[in-house]
Amino acid sequence: MSASLKLKPNANSRVLGGHPWVFANECEALLPAEHDGELVECRDRTSRFLGTGIYNSKSQIVWRRLSRDRVTLDEAYLRAALTRALARRPAGEFKRLVWSESDDLPGVVVDQFGDTLVLQIQTLAMEKRSAVIGDLLAELTGAKEIIFRNDANIRKLEGLTVEVHTRTGAAWEPRWVNIDGFDYWLDLQGGQKTGFYLDQREQHAAVAKYAAGKRVLDAFCNQGSFALHCAKAGAASVLGLDSAFDAVSQAKKNAEKNGLKADFQGANVFDWFTAQREAAPAWDLIILDPPPFAKSKSALEGALRGYKELNLRAMKSLLPGGVLATYTCSHHMQDAQLRDVVGEAAADAKRRVHVLEFCHQPADHPVLVTMPESEYLRGYILRVE
Repeated sequence: MSASLKLKPNANSRVLGGHPWVFANECEALLPAEHDGELVECRDRTSRFLGTGIYNSKSQIVWRRLSRDRVTLDEAYLRAALTRALARRPAGEFKRLVWSESDDLPGVVVDQFGDTLVLQIQTLAMEKRSAVIGDLLAELTGAKEIIFRNDANIRKLEGLTVEVHTRTGAAWEPRWVNIDGFDYWLDLQGGQKTGFYLDQREQHAAVAKYAAGKRVLDAFCNQGSFALHCAKAGAASVLGLDSAFDAVSQAKKNAEKNGLKADFQGANVFDWFTAQREAAPAWDLIILDPPPFAKSKSALEGALRGYKELNLRAMKSLLPGGVLATYTCSHHMQDAQLRDVVGEAAADAKRRVHVLEFCHQPADHPVLVTMPESEYLRGYILRVE
């Protein structure tokens, strides 16, 4: 392989510390577009070999490392990487099978829902090999269908089109699927993201432990998973809020199917809390699981204010001894920043707050220690006195 990228002499590039990405402004010169979607080598300013990676001149992240060795991005490489990824996963029918760079497959994310896989491809090199990836996944997992959910806006940053299709060409009809003892109406081809958030499954059970006999508020409820788990655990009452009215109707449908009593309302959570500002504390357990406020580094400052305000309002709405389960899924927000936000909210609310549990993304979403972006889900279960 002759083509190689060279880092600028003064570039303090994160790749030197083990991170798998190189940005366009860190390179002496970009390679011609003919190398887009193919493998190139990366070298430091002294021409020392740093690894083999996929290249795309249209992306801000021009190079993503596949290996520290010289490799070929062929069927054998893809088979080996997918086999390793599957071997790392726990047993079970519902899980993340592939998590991008954490599994040596940059831009490839695969979630398993029983005999259906939902595949997202977000890099040009992997897009060019998407049919092979689909065939290998079907062979290695025995999946009956694979839905290519290539509709994330991040694809546009790679110069890729946005579309959704299935491997067989047949439409995947929405259906009832039992996950962790609950029936959910899943629309994997047309629903939000991959249709269901597998990353919070452990947290649903963790929070439900505190719900028996309690008045529960599930803010940003989506399809109502937290609310349903709390209702089944014996909550006195459950209210779920979400600004997406399709999610609210879905949550109602799920509660009815499972024979559980929970109310759901379409509402902007911030506005809802504002309207309750003068009301006396009325809740024993509040769950805050908002969508990512910080979708970019530049949005972080505003997001931190938003998270603080949200946690402050929730703390003020809790009865003494109440429990707050609070999460962030913004990879731009680090542990220390979340701790600061929660601490500032507790100080402003004039409440004494203890950590009951530290929360994190599950083992099927493995964190690469040299890549902070691979860690995005964190939170706390707190007692608010």
